[in-house]
Amino acid sequence: MNIFYNKEGVGDTLLINIASADQESISHEKHGDVVRIFHEQTKETVGYNLFQASKYVELGNVNGQVELSEELVEQINTVLQANDFTEKLVADLSPKFVVGLVKEKEKHPNADKLSVCKVDIGAETLQIVCGAPNVEAGQKVVVAKIGAVMPSGLVIKPAELRGVASSGMLCSARELELPNAPQVKGILVLADDAPIGQPFQF
Repeated sequence: MNIFYNKEGVGDTLLINIASADQESISHEKHGDVVRIFHEQTKETVGYNLFQASKYVELGNVNGQVELSEELVEQINTVLQANDFTEKLVADLSPKFVVGLVKEKEKHPNADKLSVCKVDIGAETLQIVCGAPNVEAGQKVVVAKIGAVMPSGLVIKPAELRGVASSGMLCSARELELPNAPQVKGILVLADDAPIGQPFQF
């Protein structure tokens, strides 16, 4: 789940994104100040729009992604209930940018410039398809997990690249918008003592 707020660009509306969906397959229902967006066929909730958001939650000077917290999720659930929605939101509050270890690197079977990597992030090992020319087994790297929002606004989602599933992204310094990031293509390689699974601090 990701939450966004941009008062100047969108108005006083909290945008709550839960899942992706094709525009053609979604519908919506409105109760009070809340619109629920859902898949027409499965009825699965895709997200919510909360109008007059500042009346319900304290947002300060946020312009873009809103940092998730248990308190905020509780406030949103209270608003949903007050506007006749029974669904309760549950947020994954684990860090979305973590240190990973590339354990394996294999050539993509259907693309010369892609590699299929197995990346240990501590709690699990992810399969990530990577196009960086400098990726190698044994490297410590920055992993953007599913649900991460890149500085550009790109949301990391499960993907399939040329027929191979990919769960996350290996990041370059430029994609992370780090100061003095090199402009050459390639992932950011961390020091050997970087702790696997720990949050990466921008």
